[in-house]
Amino acid sequence: MKENKVFAVFGLGTFGFEICRILAEKGAKVIAFDNQNQNIEKIKDIVSMAFLLDSRDQDTLRQTPLADVDVAVVSMGDDIEASILTTVILNNLGMPHIIARAVSDLHLQVLRQVGAHEVINPEIEEGNRVAQRLLSPNVLDTIPITNTDSITEVYAPDYLTGTIIKRTLLTKDFNVTLIGLEREKTVIDNEGNPHTETNLYYPDQEIKIRDNDILLIMGANKDIEKFKKEGSD
Repeated sequence: MKENKVFAVFGLGTFGFEICRILAEKGAKVIAFDNQNQNIEKIKDIVSMAFLLDSRDQDTLRQTPLADVDVAVVSMGDDIEASILTTVILNNLGMPHIIARAVSDLHLQVLRQVGAHEVINPEIEEGNRVAQRLLSPNVLDTIPITNTDSITEVYAPDYLTGTIIKRTLLTKDFNVTLIGLEREKTVIDNEGNPHTETNLYYPDQEIKIRDNDILLIMGANKDIEKFKKEGSD
C-alpha cells in the first residue's frame, strides 16, 4: 500500500484551487490541471506539478503522469460538458477513484453514470447547512456520521447552566452522548490586539457549564432533534 496518496485536481476555480491548497498544505502530492494560463500561474508554486491543457483531450491526458494518481477530483462543475467528458476519459484511463463536482441533480446522475465513484454538490450541501442553521439558530454546525446519526454543535440550553459536565447525563433523558464542551474567550496578545481563543473540555472534567458554552453531542438525528427542541423551549 502506498504511504502517500497522489491527487489530481481538474479545474482551478475557487473550489478546485482551495482543494489543491489544502491538500498541499497537508503534505500531499497534488497535480493540477486547467485550461487557463492565469490559473496555472496562481497554483504552480503551491502544487507538485501543474499542467496547462484541455482535459477533454484524451491523447493529451495520456501524456501526463496520471498512472501515479490515486484520486482524481473533477472540480469544474460550472462547465458541465468539460466535467462529464473529463470524468469519462479518466474512467477510460482506469483512474482508481474519481470524485466529481455536480451543480444539479441531473448533472450528478450523469456523472455517476459515466464513471464517477463519488459525486459532491457543495452548493446544495452548504445550502442545507445554512437552512438548518436558520431553522435552528442554537445549532452551530452538524457533521453527518451516517444517514441517521450525526455530531452536532449546539449552544448549551439555559437549564444546564451551572451544572457540571461530568454529571450531565444527556444519554438518560435524550439518548444522545455529550462528547465535549467548547468555550470561547477573548484574549489580548503582546501587541494589545484582541482575538478569540477556544478551549475544549471533556465530559470527565469538573467544569461548570456557562452561558454561551457550546456542547458537542452525538447520536441519532431524531434524538438530537428532541434535545434541540427541549433546549429551545
